[in-house]
Amino acid sequence: MVNVPSLQASSAANKGENALPLGPSGLKETRTTRTVQPGVTLTRIVRGAKDPALRWTVEVAVPGGDTSPDPDSPPTVLKDGPSADEWAGELERDGFRPRVEQVTTPEVADYAGGTLGWRVRVGSFTSQSAAKSERERLKAAGYKGTVVYTGWDGDVTAEGPWRLDVLTVDPGRFRGSLRASYGADLENIETTSELAREAGAVAAVNAGYFVFDPDAGAPGDPAGTGVYDGRLLSEPVGGRPSLVVHADGRGTEITRYTWEGRAVGGDSSLRLTGLNRVPGLIRNCGGSADDTPTSLPLHDVTCTNDDELVAFTPHYGQRTPQGEGLEAVLDAEDRVVELRSPRGGPLPENGSSVQATGRRVAELTDLAVIGESLRVETALLDPRGRRIEPVPGTHVLNGGPELVRGGRIHVTPATDGMVRRDDPSFYYGWAHKRNPRTFAGVDAKGRTVLVTAHGRTADALGLSVLESAEVARTLGLRDAVSLDGGGSTTMVVDGAVLTTPSDATDERSVGDALLIMPRGD
Repeated sequence: MVNVPSLQASSAANKGENALPLGPSGLKETRTTRTVQPGVTLTRIVRGAKDPALRWTVEVAVPGGDTSPDPDSPPTVLKDGPSADEWAGELERDGFRPRVEQVTTPEVADYAGGTLGWRVRVGSFTSQSAAKSERERLKAAGYKGTVVYTGWDGDVTAEGPWRLDVLTVDPGRFRGSLRASYGADLENIETTSELAREAGAVAAVNAGYFVFDPDAGAPGDPAGTGVYDGRLLSEPVGGRPSLVVHADGRGTEITRYTWEGRAVGGDSSLRLTGLNRVPGLIRNCGGSADDTPTSLPLHDVTCTNDDELVAFTPHYGQRTPQGEGLEAVLDAEDRVVELRSPRGGPLPENGSSVQATGRRVAELTDLAVIGESLRVETALLDPRGRRIEPVPGTHVLNGGPELVRGGRIHVTPATDGMVRRDDPSFYYGWAHKRNPRTFAGVDAKGRTVLVTAHGRTADALGLSVLESAEVARTLGLRDAVSLDGGGSTTMVVDGAVLTTPSDATDERSVGDALLIMPRGD
């Protein structure tokens, strides 16, 4: 990682004006700013310093907890009070010194908060290595646990430090362009720095949520809305919020889209259930009424449906997904040139296809006739149900939850599927605790603002979701939304990665990124 060169200190921040609402008031805060290109500034904010009261500890995991391969998937650690006490008793009998702690979370716009549950922790150490040694001792005794830093808990008395990077695009002076990139194809992942380098971007941040686990679909596939240069390539997830940007940097907004899609042949048509994703797997849910276990958004969950009709464009990848069912392969003129069963394989140059599974196979069999036309029609719908036709230069990236609406804090985790009533550990790990975060929005002057917060170290505590909203409002954002965070959080400027990766494997590959392009692009 590198230091940002040629920075100028902001005296306003040093005097405490508009200081970030993190930790006790009066903490030292510095802001250093430089111009990346005309109309684009980069501000590094550092607040607080290492707090000697913070410690490393081991948070004991519930036996049989989450086994997701996603490194950001929170482990199951919360229990009810009596169960936590019983669990602590077992640890004590095995020679450990556990403590039981109640976890309460603040109220937000659509979630009452309150007590999430009780956690069990063992040890209090000044070094991470000592906590890791205790975890090994627990493991030898048959327990699972995670080494955590108490500064990540969200305690308002913690004194830091916090480290944030803020890119501001002023459309009045900006002569470059804003664009989103998914790389060579939708179905594969690349790092944010690779996406920036391939496009020749001067700056970039990671963007939307995406499929990470191969069992949940094609890694890299956006898990929600994806519009790239005016083309709808990935369908919205149950009305979750999206970030809308335009090439000229004007008109950035946060909105909630739904969609509709049809395969049309002759006088008949069939309703599509998906676009450019593996049939039967709906990441983050929020799809059709007969999806299992729900048709509502459910973050980091893959819903299933045996009966789907999914369209594919040339942007998906070199080959469409393989499996049981039927695929109508279309040439560049939308004529059916092949009916494949089982489905999956290469597409003709500039061609497309429609795949059917389960009961939808019979429907597609009746509709698709070799040599005849089969058109795929898709459209975004705004919150009023009106059809939206994105134009070239428009990019829409999935996100959630909302953070700020109309200049007021408006955090929507329940609406957007981050609250699991039967699993409070998920909200605890994902939203309540401090993590690396990426969020974006627009301020009252119409400037697009992109923010990354370093996290998961003792040198950078990260932000809770509510803290992200409070920071966004303090930075002057009128509307803001959370993008993908955790190990995905990355900012690149002039080819240098500014954020400290929280994954042990260094910078994470992602589904897409938002790029700031130079003048003349």
